[in-house]
Amino acid sequence: MAKAKNASAPTLLYEEESRAVGEIRDIFNPDFESIHVNDAQVFEQIQSYVNLIAPDRSEIVKLYSDDLPIFDKFSITRQIKSSFGKTVSFKSGAYIIIESTEALHVIDVNSGNRSKASTDQESNALNVNLLAADEIARQLRLRDMGGIIVIDFIDMAKAEHRQELYQHMKAVMSKDRARHNILPLSKFGLMQITRQRVRPALDIVTAETCPSCGGKGEIQPSLLFTDKLKDKIDYLVNSLKVSSFIMYVHPFVDAYLKKGLISEYWKWRREYGRKFRIRPDQSLAYLDYRVIDKDKNEIDLKEEKDINSASTKKERRSRKHKEEDES
Repeated sequence: MAKAKNASAPTLLYEEESRAVGEIRDIFNPDFESIHVNDAQVFEQIQSYVNLIAPDRSEIVKLYSDDLPIFDKFSITRQIKSSFGKTVSFKSGAYIIIESTEALHVIDVNSGNRSKASTDQESNALNVNLLAADEIARQLRLRDMGGIIVIDFIDMAKAEHRQELYQHMKAVMSKDRARHNILPLSKFGLMQITRQRVRPALDIVTAETCPSCGGKGEIQPSLLFTDKLKDKIDYLVNSLKVSSFIMYVHPFVDAYLKKGLISEYWKWRREYGRKFRIRPDQSLAYLDYRVIDKDKNEIDLKEEKDINSASTKKERRSRKHKEEDES
């Protein structure tokens, strides 16, 4: 208000520091035990905000500086890949299937192969439905699903069980900040929920690019992938003169390179120096990799070497086609 009195239009009066601070403002509560941030600038912004609203809790904001990606450290990558697919499993072997269309979302509840299934079919159905209600409420918030949601629960014969499930769903949905309305189960065992559509539903693609061809339709021999990585390290150390860096690879590749007492990783470090490291990254495809220098900047090796070799292959292929056309 003080700035507006003396400002001349157009001018900026106020803006939030960042999207991260806005998120903390919306969801912060006394139950928070720690907030890990892997960016120094964002860390200072969040720490300053938490110190402003809760000075006694400012120590819970921590700067993450480990070499392991922060999403891998706290199993976020695994949860994304497992929770945002069409099928979502939960306790005791049961699972739900989520199908989305433009008009509505349909969720089907299945008991699966439950290890501790009750001999009473009615009790078993109630237990699975109550567990499914917990997971469905969580998925609605995670995916920010809005509009009409129809849930096909396992059929229950007793009216008191259907009422118990309805009350349980209302209880677990009470913490949802989006406006919603829940209708009791119909005689067909269907529950209808309308939920405020704030923005389009979050659609995270959990399918990965083909690990062999990278989506191009042409594969390279996987046995030669370690030789390719060694060439990249040689190029970095001897040609680019970058000795201190971290190369991230798929966890399977990382385990293979470090297997045994005298591993390939040990041989490479002995040959090219001990300043570089190889670390696993769950977000990478099987035959993919990335390199980070000591200043946390990514080194795009494909621009240095791969593109030239790829363009050479294209030129060779086009020259061959041209000769065939001429003949």
